Amino acid sequence: MFKVRLLSAWLLVSVLLFLAAIHVYWARGGAWGNSASLPKVAGRRTINPSPAATMAVAALLAIGAATIGGRAALFDARSWSPLFHFGAWALAVVFLLRAIGNRKTFGFFKVVQGTPFAYWDTRLYSPLCLALSLLAAVVATG
Repeated sequence: MFKVRLLSAWLLVSVLLFLAAIHVYWARGGAWGNSASLPKVAGRRTINPSPAATMAVAALLAIGAATIGGRAALFDARSWSPLFHFGAWALAVVFLLRAIGNRKTFGFFKVVQGTPFAYWDTRLYSPLCLALSLLAAVVATG
């Protein structure tokens, strides 16, 4: 079980740091992937995050990576252990909720279809969030 937990942690940390880097890229004005990164209704984005908000998401993703790393003992974090345990479960719940969605514009049960975001949300974003939730739960239970 230890190898599964360690592998799950490394995979989850890698994906979270990659996602953080993409958000930094977008916050600094990058355009790649931007057209399919946010839900749209009637051709308009449902949210229009500022660069600061996008950087905040990047920071939260990096904190999530550190939390998983601490929980899996990828670095010495004994005094923070209870916080990392709670944080790993919190990440599992947050990513599960993201996968389920808001029943309108994102998640497995969305009704808005036919947009680039909806296409990628169905095929990549929501399944990835479900996988991240499961990986966080594996790390949290160890």
